Amino acid sequence: MTQSATLAGAFDELADSYDHGHHEEIARALIAWLAPGPVDAVADVACGAGAVARQLAPNRPENAPPILAVDLSPGMVAVGRARAAGAGCDAAIDWRVADAVPLPVADHSLDVVLCASSLHFLGRRAPADWRRALRPGGRVGFTLPLATHFRPSERFSGLVADDVPLPHTAQEASDWAVTCGFIEADSRIQVLGARRVVVTSATRPDGR
Repeated sequence: MTQSATLAGAFDELADSYDHGHHEEIARALIAWLAPGPVDAVADVACGAGAVARQLAPNRPENAPPILAVDLSPGMVAVGRARAAGAGCDAAIDWRVADAVPLPVADHSLDVVLCASSLHFLGRRAPADWRRALRPGGRVGFTLPLATHFRPSERFSGLVADDVPLPHTAQEASDWAVTCGFIEADSRIQVLGARRVVVTSATRPDGR
């Protein structure tokens, strides 16, 4: 079974019992840190139940492009779509069941890429693809669990990418974003109960 299929199966099984509240908080912190514009072309990468997309959708004007929300788990996308429909904002989101890398978008077509709670499963290939998808000067925002507070289950520990170093400090997360080809990286630690995540924003350079 491929890594993608294994991940999809694992998250399908969790779709109804997933700790959605915790990930809603992470998404809220990421949106506040990056502050996307109301008409920016935005992708919610490896969106799960679409916590980022669903929080952005109610504030989108009619002339804004739909938020792309892509995840390989049909179960998680179904939960997200139902929640968005219940909130009356489903029309503002373009839901896709697909591998998040590469994103199903043209080169240099996005203003903002957001990835909450998922980068440590996607691997370093994800930020490389984000550089492709972003316009020059476009922005990326992602979260990573703080290394000292990350306690994955046995099942998920084997699915964590080995080429994404979990940061011990906010500066480590910013430094890693720079090694991935971004500039103006800025990070902070977000405390969520007993858990800690690092929230990072960075910019795609012009001309690269």
